[in-house]
Amino acid sequence: MPIRITGMNSGLDTESIITALTSTKKTKLQTAQSDQKKLTWKQDKWKELNKKVVSFYNGALSNMRFSSAYTKKITTASKESAVSVVTGDNAMNTDQKLNIKSLSTSAYMTGDKVKTTDGNNATKTTEMSKIGLGDSTLEFKVGKSADSATASMSVDISANDTISDVLGKLKSQASSNGLDLDFNYDENNGRFYVSSKKAGEDFNFFASGDAAEKLGFNSTNYVQGSSAKIELNGVEYTSNTNTFNINGLTITAKAVENDITLSTRQDTSGIYDNVKNMIKEYNDLMKEFATLYNADPAKKYSMLTDEQKEEMSDKEVEEWEDKIKTGLLSGDETISTIRNAMKDVMLTGFDIKLKDGSTSKLNLASFGITTGSYFATEENERDLLHIDGDADDNVSSGNTDLLRAAISNDPEMVQSFFTELSRSLYSKMGDLMKGTQYSSSFTIYEDKLMASQYSAYNTKISDAQKALEAAEDKYYKQFASMETALAKINSSSGSLSSFFGGG
Repeated sequence: MPIRITGMNSGLDTESIITALTSTKKTKLQTAQSDQKKLTWKQDKWKELNKKVVSFYNGALSNMRFSSAYTKKITTASKESAVSVVTGDNAMNTDQKLNIKSLSTSAYMTGDKVKTTDGNNATKTTEMSKIGLGDSTLEFKVGKSADSATASMSVDISANDTISDVLGKLKSQASSNGLDLDFNYDENNGRFYVSSKKAGEDFNFFASGDAAEKLGFNSTNYVQGSSAKIELNGVEYTSNTNTFNINGLTITAKAVENDITLSTRQDTSGIYDNVKNMIKEYNDLMKEFATLYNADPAKKYSMLTDEQKEEMSDKEVEEWEDKIKTGLLSGDETISTIRNAMKDVMLTGFDIKLKDGSTSKLNLASFGITTGSYFATEENERDLLHIDGDADDNVSSGNTDLLRAAISNDPEMVQSFFTELSRSLYSKMGDLMKGTQYSSSFTIYEDKLMASQYSAYNTKISDAQKALEAAEDKYYKQFASMETALAKINSSSGSLSSFFGGG
């Protein structure tokens, strides 16, 4: 942009004059910039709300469409100190008898003392020649027995190897050969120690080789590993660990014990918790919808210009803009549509089969799930559902707990109802979030249209900026021409004055 120097001959504040002459065009530019910024705020509001809607749709609501949300089971043991049980969905509702015969243990060896030829305990720096060994070998096998070993290793030992060298070779060979064995040498006691890293009789170990005796590995201080054994309903099961997976139950034995009763039943509290969680997330959405829809539209708060912001503190600007942001979705038709559609589904009745074989039309109220009193409830919470007897709900905690009673009496009926309800709401929300010409899939608002509007503002702002600059340039050129003309007149006047003065 060229340097603009005006008013030197006319004495006019041309910059202020030009600012006034172009104010309409500047206002047009500022309006476009403000409208685009406001649109950005609105997009952010929608993105945040849409994220919550999709989270509910793909999470709690989606889960409640399937039987896995209602088939939770729990197993109790008559002697909990002896066993713990994790119950799978396919476990049978029944009582079972359990005897824990043995627990799994790991094989362990305390080696005989390693002596030097002069009768002293060998240290880690003692060489093999000092304990009467020359070049020799040491072998280990792992398995139920030496004859049925599933893995083995062989270590070559030389006369000048130290105890420390042998220990290092043992550890290295065990690792490279896949033997889950751990080795150590204790100088204070002059002994090698060996243990299996895995429990069970399949991981016993056996030492051999011409160096085994001198290094104490032929010790009688050896405890073989044992497998865990249980009897469930008279049938014996064996495991290298203390855990057994049998017919939907994961049984972990903790102590040898007999006459244990395992009772597997429907986990009614689990079903209740899932229903309660879905209702809670639904309520969170409905409150969010109401809060945004009923917000003060803040029509008296216009977007601030840069000049206005300069006259305000940062906090004042923030509070002003927050007023505008809060009311951006006030009275929005899209919110009203999805909000009402969800409420309509939640009020729907479904024909459900009862345990006696009959059919009855049930709705949420049948389970003691209703909204609060209209006039006694805050405006933004009037759509919220309350579960009678819910200890966490001040509105309905004192009422009879119909939901728990229904789950206890006829869990399949409860499952059928909430499955139907969830599928219906899921379908309705899916329809409302289908992609269109103006919106993407899984989106409740017209994100494509808003993105197009944002781009249109870029063009509008660019055009307005160019128009403002063109108008400013035009007026500056006109005032510059005037200043040039005045300069010539002043120069001519000066020359005439000089001429007549000289006469």
